[in-house]
Amino acid sequence: MKEWNAHERNEDKEVEILDFNDKQKKKRRDKTKTSTRGAKYEQSRQMQTPRKAKNERRTTTRNKEYAIVTYVFLALFICMTGWIIYFMQFKSEDFINNSYNARLAKLSDYTVRGDILANDGTVLATTNVDEAGNETRKYPYGSVFAHAVGYSVNGMSGVELDANYNLLRSNAFILTRIFNEIRDEKNPGDDVVTTLDVSLQQACYDAMGSQDGAAIVIDPATGKILAMVSKPDYDPNTIAQNWDSYVAADSDSTVLLNRATQGLYAPGSTFKIFTLLSYLKQGNDPNAFSYDCNGTFEYNNYAMHCYNNKAHGSENLMDAFGNSCNCAFSNIGLSLDLDAYHKLCQKMLFNQDLPTALKNTAVSKMTLEDGASSSLIMQTAIGQGDTMVSPLHMAMVASAIANNGTLMEPYIIDHTQNESGTIVKQFDATSYGELLSSSDAATLQEYMRFVVTNGTGSVLNSDLYEAYGKTGTAEFSSNKNEDHSWFVGFAKNAEGKQIAVAVVMEGVESGGHYAVPATKKIFDAYFGAY
Repeated sequence: MKEWNAHERNEDKEVEILDFNDKQKKKRRDKTKTSTRGAKYEQSRQMQTPRKAKNERRTTTRNKEYAIVTYVFLALFICMTGWIIYFMQFKSEDFINNSYNARLAKLSDYTVRGDILANDGTVLATTNVDEAGNETRKYPYGSVFAHAVGYSVNGMSGVELDANYNLLRSNAFILTRIFNEIRDEKNPGDDVVTTLDVSLQQACYDAMGSQDGAAIVIDPATGKILAMVSKPDYDPNTIAQNWDSYVAADSDSTVLLNRATQGLYAPGSTFKIFTLLSYLKQGNDPNAFSYDCNGTFEYNNYAMHCYNNKAHGSENLMDAFGNSCNCAFSNIGLSLDLDAYHKLCQKMLFNQDLPTALKNTAVSKMTLEDGASSSLIMQTAIGQGDTMVSPLHMAMVASAIANNGTLMEPYIIDHTQNESGTIVKQFDATSYGELLSSSDAATLQEYMRFVVTNGTGSVLNSDLYEAYGKTGTAEFSSNKNEDHSWFVGFAKNAEGKQIAVAVVMEGVESGGHYAVPATKKIFDAYFGAY
């Protein structure tokens, strides 16, 4: 019995031991499971972290892309809005006033074309309306203002073109426009007041005489065009009747061409202004210059002659400029760096549109570059060769020199006003900026003054004013007895009033015999009258 009990107790103990072992194993299994689950969770968490970071990075990248696209479109929108505002404020009238705008002509069905006035209110163009309502455009001064004011039939030109929209819109008092609409009558168009001076215009016209060519006068301080004459001319009062003869295929008439703004001429010795400036700016000492002129200069089998083969003798640089010595300046041309010479001329407005509000202006050309032949260099240096300029361009250069290097953009319309004289739009002076430095301008003033006091422009010496300039005689054909006569310069009086001019007279003998006396008449008229 004891043995059984003992055995039973042993079995119980064994069972207990087994139970204990089973519990320990279960604990270890549970611990292992827990540890495994933790490891798996940690592994899963570690795997999820880069995935989440990757997703976050992907989201951030997308946000950046969306932001960039948004900012780009926002910038485009701002630019487009800015352009629309700029266009409406500054450019819309240019498009409205375009000669190809067919709708603009419709305005004449509701508006009587306004007047064109001189700077003192003198009527230069007006519309007469008879009892039957027929309108006739009248020009009281006839051909005197022909190219400046222009015409308004069979196309347009001059101020009639530049201000077409302004002349055909009405800013009359609102009640006046309402009553006119009720009565089925046209409204009065706005008047255009120009910068043109009647007395000065007449003086230029008379000074040109019967000679073909052009004269243009500019106020250097403002850019106002005070006078503009082109010959041959026409009577704008009869242009409709004579139109067919002017434009006929077999006609050689050039009366419709405004030579002041559209004409291109060889500049002759007036171009020595640019040659001189380039020589000085390339570091040459003017005091070291010396040349002995015997009337002819020969280089590489090409001979250059002074006018009438005149021998000027020993000259310094001032003498050579004042005497307009071709031999000295062709020699100077050969010494220049051609690339720098060409760039200077580019800066002085060659080979580009002129900065002006005037329409239909010619582009002056100067194409001398490295590799040019010595003969072409010599010709270009004295204003021959392939170089061509417009009178307007040369007047602008003279204006900038007179204004200490600053060029004011030329303009011919001062303001528009309604029928009662209330200003509708003012056209202010606009500065192009520095065409040349003030020191360079002062130097050229000194040389151009010497031309008048001691050189080829001595006819311009006067007690009324102080004149500066450069004469020129330009060959344009094989006929040595016919040249273009030039004068480019300016004058000022003791009160500080000044004007810049360019005068060219076609097919004459020399600058000193034609263009200079014509310029004197212009200066005398202006400074004698003011």
